[in-house]
Amino acid sequence: MEQVFSYIISLGASVMMPILFTVIGLCIGLKFGKSLKSGLYVGVGFVGLGIVTALLTNNFGDPLSKISSLYNLQLGVFDMGWPAAAAVAYNTAVGALIIPICLGVNFLMLITKTTRTVNIDLWNYWHFAFIGAVVYFVMDQSLAWGYFAAIVCYINTLVMADLTATKFQGYYEGMEGISIPQPFVQSFTPFAMLVNKGLDMIPGFSKLDIDAEGLKKKFGVLGEPLVLGVIVGALIGALAQLDIKKILFLGVTMGAVMELIPRITKLFIDGLMPISEKTQEVVRNSKFINSKFKISKIYIGMSPALVIGHPTTLVVSLLLIPITLGLAVILPGNQFLPLASLAGMFYVFVMVLPYTKGNVVKTFIVGLVALAIGLWFVTDMAPAFTQAAHTVFEQTGDNAAKIPEGFEAGALDFASSLFGWSIYKCVNNLQWVGLGVLTIFTAGMMWFNRQRIIADEKNNQ
Repeated sequence: MEQVFSYIISLGASVMMPILFTVIGLCIGLKFGKSLKSGLYVGVGFVGLGIVTALLTNNFGDPLSKISSLYNLQLGVFDMGWPAAAAVAYNTAVGALIIPICLGVNFLMLITKTTRTVNIDLWNYWHFAFIGAVVYFVMDQSLAWGYFAAIVCYINTLVMADLTATKFQGYYEGMEGISIPQPFVQSFTPFAMLVNKGLDMIPGFSKLDIDAEGLKKKFGVLGEPLVLGVIVGALIGALAQLDIKKILFLGVTMGAVMELIPRITKLFIDGLMPISEKTQEVVRNSKFINSKFKISKIYIGMSPALVIGHPTTLVVSLLLIPITLGLAVILPGNQFLPLASLAGMFYVFVMVLPYTKGNVVKTFIVGLVALAIGLWFVTDMAPAFTQAAHTVFEQTGDNAAKIPEGFEAGALDFASSLFGWSIYKCVNNLQWVGLGVLTIFTAGMMWFNRQRIIADEKNNQ
């Protein structure tokens, strides 16, 4: 089983998702041609996203490292990025069977009406495997503790996907029937709700209602994500004291990233829509589903990559890249300097925008607060992440999990997550008491969601 699922994961999202979408399409009654086309659109979208991410990491890794050296920004936690986190996650006993176990939990939650989300974003199951793997190692390689942590994270993420589905679908166009069951993204939802509510209580703050389109009108061409990308890219090159040729190249490269991401995300939408629409139709018309399980509505749980091309996401991510670097240096108690993880900045805002309604100022403040706290989370989890990465490297020789000598390991991707850190702290610091707290909280979330689903079904009868 371990070899089978390790092989499936090794295919990567760009191969795995087309196969998955084609199979799902055929199962729900789509013609083969339409199913294959939907899957290929999603696969091509992941390829495009990989190319754009590589543009950032390959071209900006050295300049950012040079800035770190020039200005003596050496901190003790090395940024390994999401590839290392995924390698640690999937190359452990917990990661080997995370997909079938989580799919089983998802099915049980569907038939018990504790979720409406079918999470087919299999590639991002590494987030659940990651927290499970970290807990597995800190609890003396206990599989029971590792799977407990992963399942708790999975259940709460599915509930959060349900709770935010209406907001998500209402804000982003063409997302009917879709939810986002990715724990890194959903962990920023509480920040969005609390900070947004606090900002609304400040007199006169509502006048700062500037969205991405408003930014363009206010600043003209300087408000365009493309032009902002060129400016920030060139600024990074200048800070790294590169020659003018390289400064201009970095500017154009960052501008290209800002321009290409929205075009790539359209591919995800084109691939997803036929599957989503047909699934909803099958659920509505299936006598078996309605009589046996009485499921009247489901959401298709998809990757947040679908919507990271939103203009506000691009603008705020761009502004926060240099600010986060500065924040990492001056923040008391922080030992993590984000470099490789900066490409994941776009994913922070997927569930923030529906609450801030695309307001650039509000979104920026939410992101700043969440990332500042996230830096502390990464620093706090670094010893456990380091232990897990060392063990995986020794057992597998996977260079993605290799840590430079004298450093601890960290990654903004999921190690900065409120969900992951909370589970880690409960288990590591409180152990059996923490297990009780997490169990009660998770059961409460499931009960609350079930009450919502039952009430909604009664209202729609």
